[in-house]
Amino acid sequence: MNTLILERLKKKASGIIGNRILKTATVLEVRKWPLSTLVEIDLHLPFTTMDDWNEVNYIKCKVADFTFRDYTPSGWDAETQTCTLYIDTNHKGPGSTWANQLAQGYEVGYIGIKSTRQTPVNTSAVICLGDESSIGHLLAMQQLALPAARFSGALLMGDEHSRNLFTEYFRTPLKPVLRTDVYGHHSLTEWLLQQSYNLENTIFYLTGNSTMVSQLHKILKQQGYNHNQIKSQGFWS
Repeated sequence: MNTLILERLKKKASGIIGNRILKTATVLEVRKWPLSTLVEIDLHLPFTTMDDWNEVNYIKCKVADFTFRDYTPSGWDAETQTCTLYIDTNHKGPGSTWANQLAQGYEVGYIGIKSTRQTPVNTSAVICLGDESSIGHLLAMQQLALPAARFSGALLMGDEHSRNLFTEYFRTPLKPVLRTDVYGHHSLTEWLLQQSYNLENTIFYLTGNSTMVSQLHKILKQQGYNHNQIKSQGFWS
């Protein structure tokens, strides 16, 4: 089968999938962080009910033909059916290209919304650690963590400017930590070892690149935390 026929078949199949499965959301606003690779996108999802969002969810968005990426909605409002996505476009690929091209009024196709199975458990200390790719996930955890006083943690940021913007933009106990190594586990480990968390009533949620997540998991085990106290979600390698 030649390439031209194959491409035609792909386009036809993509159209069928789009008509039968895809739902649409509307971009309300796009904010690109100055001197940063972070893109902040406000979405209206008229076909989604948010009243039962008791866990951190993800939206499987169509970013190109036959290509989907998972993004975590945060700051959702059930009454207006709106939420915000935070996408780190530092990694080249169809997801980054798609996010950088979005503008107000654009339609976003998505297959559906599913749960990551992560939610703040009933304990006195919920500690979240992540990198730029998990900003949405961490902020979603903060929204679910009630009372708010039991939530804290750290977020790895690639440069000093992004750290300052994060502190300026958000009212959050998350501490922005400067990345000093490729995957960030050394930077977060250094920060973590300076903290004094209770060994008994603390649950850690690790999100972000898989190398960072796996290395932090090992460090926490070495510190005496058991497997049930460490929840992990790796996003990329």
